[in-house]
Amino acid sequence: MNRGKTELERERDDGQTAEAILVRRVRAGDTTAFGELVSIYMQRCYYAALGMVGSPQDAEDLSQEAFARAFKARARLDPERPFYPWLYQILRRLCYNFTRDTSSRRRKLEQAGGWLVAEARVRASVDDPERIRATDELRERLEAAIGELPPAQREVFVLKEFEGLKYREIADLLEVPMGTVMSRLYAARQRLAARLEGLG
Repeated sequence: MNRGKTELERERDDGQTAEAILVRRVRAGDTTAFGELVSIYMQRCYYAALGMVGSPQDAEDLSQEAFARAFKARARLDPERPFYPWLYQILRRLCYNFTRDTSSRRRKLEQAGGWLVAEARVRASVDDPERIRATDELRERLEAAIGELPPAQREVFVLKEFEGLKYREIADLLEVPMGTVMSRLYAARQRLAARLEGLG
């Protein structure tokens, strides 16, 4: 009995997920449906970009550009596949192209990681000046250490530690074997541990 049901309810009755319905509508040029996907994934996209480029302003710009390009390429969307991995590939290419400029690359990479500690400091109740100083020192050490990671290791580290993705999800996003993800993450952790220990 489909009488009296909305189009969305009828589509869901057909077994489609909410995301698949939105993707199908976006393919047809529905900007409202695309706005819903932007609302769902903008923050995740922003933090992924931030992990790759290190600058909040650049991450915001690149995230917005990724969505703009996604809408232009909407005909290639597949409603049967998750939206975010497809969007992430667009974002990743944009971020790599952005960081290819070696003069700005070093400066951007040195800022990577600072946002995480700054956010933790804001959320923690740190009335103790000694704790504040220790947090500031940790932030500076993390910025430098993360900034020195090779791009492939840094990307896996950010996806695992900051976004909380599983190994399989990272492998699917980056289109590499799961063993490659694990070895890059291991190497990143070893480098960071050695760097932070050397500074301590």
